[in-house]
Amino acid sequence: MGKYVINGGNILQGEVLISGAKNSVLPIIAGAILNKGVVVLKNVPNISDTIVSIEILKSLGCSVKFEKNELIINSCNVNNTKVPENLVKKMRSSIIFLGSLIARFKEAQITYPGGCNLGKRPIDFHLNGFKLLNINIKEDENVIKAYANKIIGNVINLPFESVGATQNILLASVFCEGETIIKNCAKEPEIIDLQNFLNEMGANIKGAGTDTIIIKGVTKLKNYLEYSIMPDRIEAGTFLCLGACYDKGLLVNNIIPYHLKYLTNILKRMGCELDINSNFIKIRKIRNLKNIEYLETAPYPLFPTDLQPQLMTILCLASGKSIIKENIFEERNKHIQELNKMGANILQDKNKFIINNISKFNSSEVFSKDLRGGAALVMAGILAEGETTVFGTEYIKRGYENLEQKLKLIGAAIKYIKD
Repeated sequence: MGKYVINGGNILQGEVLISGAKNSVLPIIAGAILNKGVVVLKNVPNISDTIVSIEILKSLGCSVKFEKNELIINSCNVNNTKVPENLVKKMRSSIIFLGSLIARFKEAQITYPGGCNLGKRPIDFHLNGFKLLNINIKEDENVIKAYANKIIGNVINLPFESVGATQNILLASVFCEGETIIKNCAKEPEIIDLQNFLNEMGANIKGAGTDTIIIKGVTKLKNYLEYSIMPDRIEAGTFLCLGACYDKGLLVNNIIPYHLKYLTNILKRMGCELDINSNFIKIRKIRNLKNIEYLETAPYPLFPTDLQPQLMTILCLASGKSIIKENIFEERNKHIQELNKMGANILQDKNKFIINNISKFNSSEVFSKDLRGGAALVMAGILAEGETTVFGTEYIKRGYENLEQKLKLIGAAIKYIKD
């Protein structure tokens, strides 16, 4: 537990270096147990979810070394196929270890996962996909047991473009007999990163980034691989939203701008000037921010739910009324009450949020209740005048590496206090 204490009102400018992608590194860490050898991952973000993943690796029997954003995993001596419940409850994406374990050992056990409470986030798509691969699933209260004599490729039609289900089925299929075809799969860049990692290790996968992925089973993988994690587009988007509020210019570096195309188009419409290059974007406000009349969250390449709270924060300061409809997570709304404590005027009609213009945020004490909502509250604290305290930093530290240090480097007055 901890809190951020922010003295708002400073003008931000300068350069931010974006870390490796949280939503990419976690499934890749899980995939590292497949090769029965050594994997060296670079550009690994030092965030709490990474630390939990490392603890899971150790509990399974891996030897692990992590320093200076380089993670070395030796999975030769994995001797356990049960993921500890206390670690699973800390991180929802721990469910992704199920696919890797069942692929390598033909058995695995895990409890239902924890993480941010964003409403119903069923894993039925994962389990139903496994069943189509000849994997037996037994659910006993809170425990999932998976086992198979052999994994047989099949055609799997996902009812929704689920990132987690796509990743889990992909991992489970690496050693399948024959061919697995995942249809209506997620198209996020993190899926491409996972495919690239596995292919460099010796897998035979194609189609990531489209709505159909084809996995041809292989019998073995390389026993050594070095791989660099892609940059975090959600962290980059968070800083772009913050930079949209200042006219001095904020350089967001070490990114893949194409991954942020939908957001950058929105920020241009709002009144920002963007200098987009091969690996950085410089953003500055050139006029008063303009509202966005209507916007919906949707799977990539459309507007991501993971940037909804951050964009909502700056839309509070835009002229006129904006409307955002949240289509992915039914409870991605917990930041709204907290932003309203700070003077925002946001109304909610089921999953539709009406954001009315305010002149400024007021300082306050607010509570982070999930990762991205917490980032939005930090943004509001920076934009407010006076001292704001954001409690619940354990959520924010799940996905942002060295957030307070990065903010200080561009002029924010923020400090982290551990309770």
